[in-house]
Amino acid sequence: MKYLDHFYVDGRFVPARDRRQRVVINPATEEPAGSIAMGTAEDVNAAVVAARKAFSTYGRSSREERLEMLRRVLALFDERAEEFAQLTTLEMGAPITFARQAQIAGSRAHIADTIRILEHFEFERLAGRTLLAFEPVGVCALITPWNFPVLQIVTKVMPALATGCTIVLKPSEYAPISPMLFAEVLHDAGVPPGVFNLINGDGPTVGEAMSSHPDVDMVSFTGSTRAGVQVAKNAADTVKRIHQELGGNSANILMPDVDLEPAVTKGVLGAYRNAGQSCTAPTRMLVPRQLHEKAIGMAKRAAESVIIGDVNDEATTLGPVMNERQFERVNSLIESAVREGATLVTGGSGRPSSLNRGYFVRPTVFGHVTKEMTVAREEMFGPVVSLIPYDSVDEAIEITNDTPYGLAAYLQSKDLGAAKRVASMLRAGQVMINHPAWDASAPFGGFKQSGNGRECGEFGFEAFLEVKAIGGLHEG
Repeated sequence: MKYLDHFYVDGRFVPARDRRQRVVINPATEEPAGSIAMGTAEDVNAAVVAARKAFSTYGRSSREERLEMLRRVLALFDERAEEFAQLTTLEMGAPITFARQAQIAGSRAHIADTIRILEHFEFERLAGRTLLAFEPVGVCALITPWNFPVLQIVTKVMPALATGCTIVLKPSEYAPISPMLFAEVLHDAGVPPGVFNLINGDGPTVGEAMSSHPDVDMVSFTGSTRAGVQVAKNAADTVKRIHQELGGNSANILMPDVDLEPAVTKGVLGAYRNAGQSCTAPTRMLVPRQLHEKAIGMAKRAAESVIIGDVNDEATTLGPVMNERQFERVNSLIESAVREGATLVTGGSGRPSSLNRGYFVRPTVFGHVTKEMTVAREEMFGPVVSLIPYDSVDEAIEITNDTPYGLAAYLQSKDLGAAKRVASMLRAGQVMINHPAWDASAPFGGFKQSGNGRECGEFGFEAFLEVKAIGGLHEG
């Protein structure tokens, strides 16, 4: 892979100012996958200067100019889709089938959806006698996580480009290889110099320099709640717009009328998606008490149907967690559940016995979990499902909402009317009923400590726009 020791600034791949390198570890093998240069505050400043200069012209570009550019991006992305998938498997251990069908196909869907929105978006509209003009925010600092390394970049970069903003991007230092390929795609698509810039590095150095920079107008951050709080503090002195997609601890309510076995099976496999490394993973499965023992057996069968192993094998369905720190954290949470009295149904701490390397976590199910247990309180980010019995739907609602997070919730019921009534009482940014098909246009974001603002669809598009009210043009 070219340019790993470079950054992308002002339309060129430029050498890093500092000689520091960081080794990127393949989590499936624990072997090096490459190394990247680590940025400094000076690198960030050069990127911001380029973005500020470019905004003076790109911010006034026409819809048609931006559409032509984004269509070129989509065409080039399609040409290199398999390369993106292979790099995603290399740097984060995603099974190749999942990398193709979810990580990269999902990214492509978001690019296409941004183009669709731009084609029809009303940048000027009347409100009474006042003209509302929607204009680009300006220079945007985008900080993205490792769990969906290309998709999370796309959901920020594409609407920013579509609305006329300029960008400084910091990908996760744990998954920085596929983002460099994305920079190549944007370069080859003819994105003007300075409009898109990429600096690799860590949060305390590069992330802080970006979020506190006085010439940055907006920070869009996806990551942990703890890091999101720090980003907001860094940005506060210059009164930037802050857009945050943070942690989650999603509940999956199985209603009393549920068709139990398919609901349990889909719930378990959904929680294991991306090795459980999704902030919307339905890790808390709430089951009517009278169905709890049956659900335990069904959950065990579902967990033990997972195929773990070579992530380059198309049959593999579960890969490793991202790094040693995450491996240790998930295993610590598993051990805490055992200590606190949960029933270990299958799985447990440690690597699967069939593997002697890689940060693989056993697909784990706990039964008889109570809402007070640590495993039910904290974000898991690993392939672990906790079955929590409840006695009434009101209690299930209370348990679901009894968390500092509010990103997503799930409901399984034959009665859509009842499910809709329950959905209205859940404090979550997304509520999915009966595992609907994924929708790239659905706004994504949360309540409470899961963040503020929304990504994806029109709401994610509007996040990069300011509203200007112009009076006096339509009097009488």
